[in-house]
Amino acid sequence: MQTFVRSTLAAVAFAAIAFGVAGAAMAPTTLTVTMKALNGSGETGTAVLTDTSAGVKVVVSLTHGDGAQPTHIHAGTCDKINKAPEWPLQNTADGHGTSVVAGVTIAQLLKSSYAINVHKSTSDLATYVSCGDIKAK
Repeated sequence: MQTFVRSTLAAVAFAAIAFGVAGAAMAPTTLTVTMKALNGSGETGTAVLTDTSAGVKVVVSLTHGDGAQPTHIHAGTCDKINKAPEWPLQNTADGHGTSVVAGVTIAQLLKSSYAINVHKSTSDLATYVSCGDIKAK
């Protein structure tokens, strides 16, 4: 009986440790991305990502936003970004934009390198004004 109890306690302890380690490695359900100004724009701020049942919600808040600015999630990092957008977001308008990317989670985004990129305007997509790497803190 004592052997059975010890074995059971050992199994429970192992499961608790394993769950703790696995729990610590789980992706967050909310992630704040620091948005950095590019090309002298002064457009800094954050993009807050939140997992929802519909997909990942992205709320962009920038200082000095100017009009409607195309915003996307791109593969790569701000230093080495793939110019083709992976997922379009709603335009950031006067520094603010909210989007939901259907079928995507923060965990999926963290499995590879992605960045949120804001363009100067719909007529000047080549000029990037703000960018933030999506990465675990």
